[in-house]
Amino acid sequence: MMTLRQVEVVRAVMVTGTIGGAAKLLNVSAPGISRLIKYTEKSLGIRFFQRQNGRYFPTPEARSIFEQINGVYKKVDDLTSTISAIGRGGLSELRIGSVPSISQVMVPRAVERVRRRYPDLHMDINILKLEEAIDYLLLDKGECVAMSYRLPHPGLEFQPLASGELYCIVPESHVLAGRDEISAAEMTRYPLIGIDPNDPYGRIMAEMFARNKLTYDITIRARFGTTVCALVKAGLGIAVIDQFTVAHGGVPGIALLRIAEPTRFDTYVAVKRGVPLSLHAESFIEYLRAEMRAVEPTRDARGLPRPRSRAAGRRK
Repeated sequence: MMTLRQVEVVRAVMVTGTIGGAAKLLNVSAPGISRLIKYTEKSLGIRFFQRQNGRYFPTPEARSIFEQINGVYKKVDDLTSTISAIGRGGLSELRIGSVPSISQVMVPRAVERVRRRYPDLHMDINILKLEEAIDYLLLDKGECVAMSYRLPHPGLEFQPLASGELYCIVPESHVLAGRDEISAAEMTRYPLIGIDPNDPYGRIMAEMFARNKLTYDITIRARFGTTVCALVKAGLGIAVIDQFTVAHGGVPGIALLRIAEPTRFDTYVAVKRGVPLSLHAESFIEYLRAEMRAVEPTRDARGLPRPRSRAAGRRK
């Protein structure tokens, strides 16, 4: 039986016609090629070449197996090409989902890093409501979903991404735009654009006002953070929004104010329980976690989360 190395060497001599040519083709020493040819002929009891005027010509026996050797070599070459394609993301598709708040800024930054690592990878990205994430994973429509909330479900597993907090956002021309921080009581003095209370961030906002026994008037209610930001930018009021939606200057035309009260929340990536993730999905989760943790708030002396600065998360 011939090894793949013997097949490779015999073919190289057949193609080049000389030991020296085969050595150059395979980037090895000529004596090594010569020794391997002699060993192969002796071990198999077949003479592969006749030497004439310094060149090596296949014997009739060798010609009869030359096509077989070429076929074996082509299969090895095809295998190498396939492995290389997989390493670049070819022949694969990454299907991922995200809730809107994480998809606005964080997901594109993670996807850009995945693309650099796997330039040939196809990707399918879905923006999902919280209630849509369950079917998306259980019906195998995608491998993972970035979530702003942990759902109790026996068929799903949740891995931590990062912690965050809420900001108050105002138009850049607003009287509050020059402030660094604002309290919940101060926010009630201005028209307030509210997130749907069924949204995790909406619940945090409502609980913040309830803890302080504050009454407030939601003049406009919206479901998604991108809509809230657009309404604020249009001068229709101020709002409370999660930090990941507005990270890295993702929404120009608004100013960010820290909220004096604690508004910490945790984010997760959900996957189907018991189903192994692809290498590409694992890479996406790794990059997404790194991007989100790079802008998560630090903690102050009281142990409460504090963002690093008003410009936290802006790319330099």
